[in-house]
Amino acid sequence: MHPKLSAAIATILWGFTYIITTTMLPHNPLFIAAVRALGGALPLLLLAREIPPRAWWGRIVVLGTLNSGLFFGLLFVAAIRLPGGVAATFQALGPLFMVLLAWPMLGAIPARAKVAAVLVGAVGVAMVVLKSNAAIDMIGLAAALGSALSVALGGILVHKWGRPRSLLGFTAWQLLVAGVELSLVTAVVGDIPATLSPLNLLGFTVLALFVTALAFALWFRAIEGAGAAHVAPFFLLTPITAFVLDAIFRGFVPNPVQIAGVALVIGSLLYSQHVDRRGFRPAHHVHPANKP
Repeated sequence: MHPKLSAAIATILWGFTYIITTTMLPHNPLFIAAVRALGGALPLLLLAREIPPRAWWGRIVVLGTLNSGLFFGLLFVAAIRLPGGVAATFQALGPLFMVLLAWPMLGAIPARAKVAAVLVGAVGVAMVVLKSNAAIDMIGLAAALGSALSVALGGILVHKWGRPRSLLGFTAWQLLVAGVELSLVTAVVGDIPATLSPLNLLGFTVLALFVTALAFALWFRAIEGAGAAHVAPFFLLTPITAFVLDAIFRGFVPNPVQIAGVALVIGSLLYSQHVDRRGFRPAHHVHPANKP
């Protein structure tokens, strides 16, 4: 399969997260996040069949918490409380948040054009949220923003630290860390459904196997085949997919101002990619600690 086709399929699958959450799953966001993380980790671990180097264990805990634990937990709070397209638009801002975080953390001073792209993207999100015909839940809004910031911070640390040899195993262990963390939090909080219907079980199966394990595997294949800079714009397919599915299955049709806002977000991301394709190269494909 062509790498860019893999990227397109992966990001479209991620767009299904929101409609699956609201139509097929119980309203228990922490429980959903835990099942997604564990259900996505196990198939990838079977494929990778490796244990990360001891020097990486602490870093994988940190990265698993940011890239999957906090991210998934907040993501599903947003998915339950907000229209799917609105929640997904915040996820599309993750690469732009990385631009701002890279300045204090990596010493990478962003170009004026990149700062402008961030501001335009923020305006686009404001148009999507503030001009909605439906009431916007502020807890859902904060969760969506927090999930985007969490995964952006995790991405910056990956660029700073590099990764072990196997990208698939690296991701599988992060998901496992997140699954354990989310399971513990779910048990403490008691965010566990009393019963699970056949529809719930089907939804969890689709979410874990297709939207998580398969989508991540396709995404990593795309990165290895085409490079991160060339496949990053495909993230834009996630909010577009979520908006289309909302319109089809939930009758939520964005108004003209919201459509313009989504267009601004998409335009800002494309422009940011065009301005500097080398701005966020990974620190190392293999960390020095892993060398023989």
